[in-house]
Amino acid sequence: MLGKKKMPLIKSLIASGTTIGGNISFEDGLRIDGVVTGDVKGREGKPSVLVVSENARIEGSVSADHVIVNGTVLGPVEAKQIIELQPKARVEGNVLYKSIELHLGALVTGQLCPTVAMSDEKAPLKLAAKQA
Repeated sequence: MLGKKKMPLIKSLIASGTTIGGNISFEDGLRIDGVVTGDVKGREGKPSVLVVSENARIEGSVSADHVIVNGTVLGPVEAKQIIELQPKARVEGNVLYKSIELHLGALVTGQLCPTVAMSDEKAPLKLAAKQA
């Protein structure tokens, strides 16, 4: 992870062979090795890290501070801080992020959209030009 912040501990697991239908809200860390049909969201105001392992599949939207994907996500993904798309990542949907780490082999079918605030952007430089 960029910077000196510690990543929250993974406290919850959806194991391989498990299928969950419905929306999930979590705080701290969640690792998904199974299948989730529904939205997966970190709680607002709480640190959150979501790990989607190689054999995992999410059919719904995803939102967390730190998102690590090495499996399949069928829906939009929002990483409020950083997203890591590892070699076997497959995302079918738009990806919103503050920082991104994209590994060779990762596949995104959708748009990559940085969420840089307008105030964070630098104003364009003005060039002095002579009138002829």
